[in-house]
Amino acid sequence: MADETEEPFWKTTPLRDMNRKQWESLCDGCGRCCLEKLRDGDTNELFFTNVACKQLDLRNCQCKDYKHRQQIVPDCVQLTSRNIRRLDWLPDTCGYRLVAEGRDLHWWHPLVSGDPKTVHQAGISVRGRAISERAAGDLEDHIIDWIK
Repeated sequence: MADETEEPFWKTTPLRDMNRKQWESLCDGCGRCCLEKLRDGDTNELFFTNVACKQLDLRNCQCKDYKHRQQIVPDCVQLTSRNIRRLDWLPDTCGYRLVAEGRDLHWWHPLVSGDPKTVHQAGISVRGRAISERAAGDLEDHIIDWIK
């Protein structure tokens, strides 16, 4: 049994040194990064929409085919320890972003709570708030302000 005073891996292991299991566990399962975004070409301002990528399962907020996501959706961005800090569209609540910035994970993150449902219970996930691409129409009609 691990010493209870031992710091969790996300506080002691740099992103670049995390193994695959540690890396993948930083995802809280909110689905926010899988929402379509718009960027103003003149001002570079970023706008989030409530329109989900066609691969996002709207009930469980997980990718329908994570392993093949980039073949199915070519512009799907794979997060790496090198690009995390440059991706301005990652929500402030994102576990990868928090760890990259030296901040701690929130209480509802599954690594902290021990329960993958707390991200939904806390109202952080897109469950019940996102719509499918097929139902959306024009993205401009779906700009939201509940993601920062």
